[in-house]
Amino acid sequence: MRYKLIASISKSLLLARLKQTMVAAIGVTFGITMFITLLSFMSGLNDMLDGLILNRTAHVRLYNEIKASEKQPIDLSEKFKGHYNFVSSVKPKDDKAEIRNSGAILRSLAADDRVVGVAPKIIAQVFYNVGSIDLTGIINGIDVDEESRLFFFKNYVVGGNYLDLKNTPNSIILGKGAAEKMMANIGDVIQITTSKGDQIQLKVVGYFQSGIQEVDKVQSYATISTTQKILGQPTSYITDLQVKLKNVLDAPAVAKEFQKKFNVDAIDIQTANSQFETGSSVRTTISYSVGITLLIVAGFGIYNILNMMIYEKMDSIAILKATGFSGRDVNNIFITIALSIGIFGGVLGLILGNALCHVIEQIPFNTASLPTVTHYPINYNPKFYIIGAIFSIITTYLAGYFPSRKASKIDPVIIIRGK
Repeated sequence: MRYKLIASISKSLLLARLKQTMVAAIGVTFGITMFITLLSFMSGLNDMLDGLILNRTAHVRLYNEIKASEKQPIDLSEKFKGHYNFVSSVKPKDDKAEIRNSGAILRSLAADDRVVGVAPKIIAQVFYNVGSIDLTGIINGIDVDEESRLFFFKNYVVGGNYLDLKNTPNSIILGKGAAEKMMANIGDVIQITTSKGDQIQLKVVGYFQSGIQEVDKVQSYATISTTQKILGQPTSYITDLQVKLKNVLDAPAVAKEFQKKFNVDAIDIQTANSQFETGSSVRTTISYSVGITLLIVAGFGIYNILNMMIYEKMDSIAILKATGFSGRDVNNIFITIALSIGIFGGVLGLILGNALCHVIEQIPFNTASLPTVTHYPINYNPKFYIIGAIFSIITTYLAGYFPSRKASKIDPVIIIRGK
């Protein structure tokens, strides 16, 4: 019965100052709306920017790096043991970029439960011949089906059909920037020169655009068999194995394990793209900071309104306490008022925030540098809504708690005597 009475009194006080109550509720609504919109948009933007690189990057890359031997012949000599040996102009050891025994490694990776799939790859440095000019280029020899399944290759082919790469012999998909520099159209035949001086003609069957302009100016794609033919290598020749894991967080440990197990060099996605993770973390921190600041400002608005309400309702508080209401009851009345404002404003803010996100998501976003993005990105993560709801309740509770403490300690005798 007492709780119903407290709720009834709280309702009466809210309605008595309806304009101030609505101002406080609008403050909470605006704070929650902008909190949801800002975090959803910034998180979607992070996903988009990271996807430009991370979706195209293997979780673990296995390769054979050409480097100098860690121990020079003089270090292995019994005669010079115990000496400090200084060797200048050390050259890389006579080795190939090929991954040895790649077939056995592929079979071992396919049997690993942690692995989603493996896409073999060959990287070949070439020159694009444009009249008397040679342009530096890189041809990536790929398994078209696996590259599309694991790393979304087909989504970045902006001209032609990606399947033509495997269906058309001696074909190439040029980077958009490289095609523009060469003025090469789909169906044209271009000529390339390998690092050994061999000249080969390839048919252009499509354009590739990653969204990174400098990459698109040099990078192109061919099938593994075509690239092996370009380099004059056997069918077993593979320079990279791109591994995609079920859990990307396992990548650092798995990379170390594979490096030791297969006697190859390995790098994980976290190490290869640490700068992108740092950028995402900074942007997310800024978004949370701005959103929470908006909610705190709304909380101060409620605090000021309740403070004024308490000052104007001194007579009513005195009467309540004189008729048997305890300080705790008065405290509960004003906390109920604050929470009512917070819940109403919070729910309305969540609804408006979600609606605003849907509006933003429909706005066209067309740019040549981001071919896979057609609209502004939004991330509808339920976590944002839960955080917004909890924070709005906590903020409004605290905004009501401190004025209510003041109201609960008022001596009704002093107020009535003063009147």
